[in-house]
Amino acid sequence: MTDGIATTIAIVEDDDDIRTQLASYLEEEGYRVASLDGGAGLDRLLATGARPNLVVLDWMLPGEDGLSICRRLREAGGPPVVMLTAKDEDIDRVLGLEMGADDYVSKPFSSRVLLARIRAVLRRANGAAPVEAASERLAVADLVVDLAGRAVSIGEPAREIPLTSAEYDLLHCFVTRPQRVLSRDQLLDWTRGRTADAFDRTIDVQVSRLRHKLDDAGSMTSALIKTVRNAGYILAAPVKAAP
Repeated sequence: MTDGIATTIAIVEDDDDIRTQLASYLEEEGYRVASLDGGAGLDRLLATGARPNLVVLDWMLPGEDGLSICRRLREAGGPPVVMLTAKDEDIDRVLGLEMGADDYVSKPFSSRVLLARIRAVLRRANGAAPVEAASERLAVADLVVDLAGRAVSIGEPAREIPLTSAEYDLLHCFVTRPQRVLSRDQLLDWTRGRTADAFDRTIDVQVSRLRHKLDDAGSMTSALIKTVRNAGYILAAPVKAAP
């Protein structure tokens, strides 16, 4: 991921092999990783002002256990937590969630399954509703997007750009969340719902089609939908209410 945009995962795990393997896997998936062997290491990281986007936290740690660390993070308004544990009884799962964990993965686990859980928690954490528009018509660069009529126009006099429903939904995501990096998973959730596969990359095809449609209409907005390497896409332009 690009500097300043990367998602950082803190792994707090005292098993060197698990910590090393998981860190390597997440780094290959494009995440920044802070590898820590206990709560003291996490406290030192937080004391520097760094704030990971998510903590993968082992339950059974020497010294302060994961439940206590999780509770402290939640009370301080800290990042979301995915608990790792060999415990798999319902009472233990409930206890972990009550302490503030956002999800719970039992050992032994598949790295791919854990990755899917991490992505789901990050989507919930970052997937706040779009900013409410002060107007039902939004302007970005040379486009006007009619939110109520689900229509997009360009120029004066206005010419409507014929978009498919999927293309409009994608553009709607960008104009209601401008100047913010949106991951592929977020875009899939918002345009296709939770039926979308967590590893589906078809959003790249949809973005390409939207760009081509805008290009064909002579809109400069196509170039403002920028690819952020290993992170997703961003509409790199302000959006305001249209007259």
